[in-house]
Amino acid sequence: MIVYPAIDIRNGKAVRLVEGDFDRETIFDADPVDAALRWKEQGAEWIHIVDLDGARDGVRANQSTIERIRTSVSVRLQLGGGLRDMDALSAAHTLGIDRMVIGSAAVSHPELIPEAVAAFGGAIAVGLDARDGQVATRGWVEQTSIDAVEIAQRVADQGVEHIVFTDIGRDGRLEGPNLHALSDLIARNLTGIIASGGIGSLDDIERVARTGASGVIIGAALYHRHFTLAEALKAARHALGVRS
Repeated sequence: MIVYPAIDIRNGKAVRLVEGDFDRETIFDADPVDAALRWKEQGAEWIHIVDLDGARDGVRANQSTIERIRTSVSVRLQLGGGLRDMDALSAAHTLGIDRMVIGSAAVSHPELIPEAVAAFGGAIAVGLDARDGQVATRGWVEQTSIDAVEIAQRVADQGVEHIVFTDIGRDGRLEGPNLHALSDLIARNLTGIIASGGIGSLDDIERVARTGASGVIIGAALYHRHFTLAEALKAARHALGVRS
């Protein structure tokens, strides 16, 4: 299981939101490059980046910051937020982003998914952000009545190899992930499921690993120093019976 330290960018700064609420923001790094360098130094193989302005408004407002992260660290980068058409995906790919996460467009423009998979293959992931099992879009601002499992099944059938599943109600609260919803997705053998939202302890990481998730994204717990990234990586290995 891959551990992805997160960098959420808003107005050029590394921030964390609670339950996706833009009015409940805490700034942790004035320069997100500092966060990227920190995660690299602590052993990250991947970093998960979200352009929050892009997710909400559909514009690549933090492009220059993401470019600086790419030139500053050699680890693989997974990027979401504002990737709603082929031009945006191509720009991210040209920049050197290793995996692009399509969120809102998977709902609003479902025809984009097979086109993106045809062009970029395994470098395409879909982000499913859900409240009570139903997908929210535009940076979690718009709530739909569409079942997350329904979309997961569709995009898996279209060749998507990775799904980032976020339980919005738990994101940033450090109270534990939604293991029931996560296990339900994994049990369907759809594709690689990356868990996001609610990780607050090393035990949470081990519980996610035991569900069979292919990855876990950790944000607030690292920024609040509940544990280090090195400890998180060790917990994931321990859960899977891998010696350090």
